[in-house]
Amino acid sequence: MATQDSGFDWRTFVFGDEDLPDPDWPVDHVPKSERKGLVSISAVLLGFVFFAGTLWAGAEVGAAMGFVPMLSAMAVGYAILGVYVATLCAISAKAGLTTVLLSRYTFGRIGAKWADLLLGGTQVGWFGVTIPLIAVPTASFFGVDTPMFVSALVVVWGLLHLATAYFGYEGMERLSYVAVPALVVVGLLSIGIAVVDSGGVGGLLSQVGGGGMAFGAAVTIVVGTFISGGTQAPNWARFAANKRVAFWAGLIAFLVGNGFLFLSGAVGGAVYDVTPAGDLYAVLTAQGLAFVGLVALVFNIWTTNDNAAYAFGVAGSEAFDLDRKRPFVLAGGAVGIVLALVGVDSLLVPWLATLGQYIPPIGGVIIADFLLVWGLGRIPRMEDVSFTNVRWVSILAYVAGCVVAILTAGSMIPGVAAPQLLPGITSLNGIVAAVVVHVVGYYALERSGVVDGHTVDTDADYV
Repeated sequence: MATQDSGFDWRTFVFGDEDLPDPDWPVDHVPKSERKGLVSISAVLLGFVFFAGTLWAGAEVGAAMGFVPMLSAMAVGYAILGVYVATLCAISAKAGLTTVLLSRYTFGRIGAKWADLLLGGTQVGWFGVTIPLIAVPTASFFGVDTPMFVSALVVVWGLLHLATAYFGYEGMERLSYVAVPALVVVGLLSIGIAVVDSGGVGGLLSQVGGGGMAFGAAVTIVVGTFISGGTQAPNWARFAANKRVAFWAGLIAFLVGNGFLFLSGAVGGAVYDVTPAGDLYAVLTAQGLAFVGLVALVFNIWTTNDNAAYAFGVAGSEAFDLDRKRPFVLAGGAVGIVLALVGVDSLLVPWLATLGQYIPPIGGVIIADFLLVWGLGRIPRMEDVSFTNVRWVSILAYVAGCVVAILTAGSMIPGVAAPQLLPGITSLNGIVAAVVVHVVGYYALERSGVVDGHTVDTDADYV
């Protein structure tokens, strides 16, 4: 109840109007009346994938391989990433469910809590490591890069990133309608200036790499830039009008959008000597566009980080079976801001490596499960399913995927050297292994009745 003197209703601030449903349906199927078109879904997903780390990855691969070989690695890598994410998006649109709610079908009522912890918890960490990526350049732009000023900016930017997630899909959609076109224009402008500075397209294409990176390793980096984030794409694709809209929106964002950003980083890294190579703000500053660079970086980081906040919000809703995401957005955001203040941003690279090992197998199992068991034609509504506590076949498949990913990466702990025991792409190998084990396990154990699965009501409604 609001106090008479303050007029501030803290319950409404934290939970929203409790007489109305949460407009983002965090623990339910998104109704057909709330679905969005291709432009809306694509805008939100494009805002999500426009992240500075992809620029750095493009610069790294281009510098090592040379420009033309880099284009081949980029084409293969983003084809893999795009199809994987687009498939997950189609599944989520059909079901109208977030990644963690899809996990309830795949892993069971209790088994899904691991997905909540992994998908939500890692996004809290992501939120923390990402805030300084805009706070530090902002302080540098104003020439006041003292620790106290940077810390104040961390808090300010963290709260702003939380704001659009707090208002849910609608808030992120509005920001993306402004940010995405602006980032595309800035990216094209920067590429155009860089091409001129390099002596034309011929000069850019003639640049050779420094060597030391094989084609497979390059594809690994390309795929790894956003495959973990792509596993969270159902959180927004579930609002799509149908699975076709969701599939194309996922393909546009994770193949075209991510590819454009990767290419921008490669061009900037090839032409300008900045640290880190391909850094959006540093490249635009070198081109005499420091203010434009800061604005672009603001949009770049904001549209990714509010998605992270939204992700741990809906994960918390599933974990506690509460039809409100705002309390978890606020609580997770507070933890993320504290992590940023204590310097967790230094762990960005190992954090990305960790996500690449342990999150993609979740997507692999979900894809296998919904194509094999549930199908994309008739998915029973959650209230008409008696969920078993743990679907052991799916858990086994997930663990197998993680083990294969670790053996491919060569280490369980990112940053700790160990021999690579399996060739290939870490995240892709994990997905493939999870799919294969789930298919075999389902027919050998669950379909044959050796282990229990869910029970669907005979008069169930289907989405």
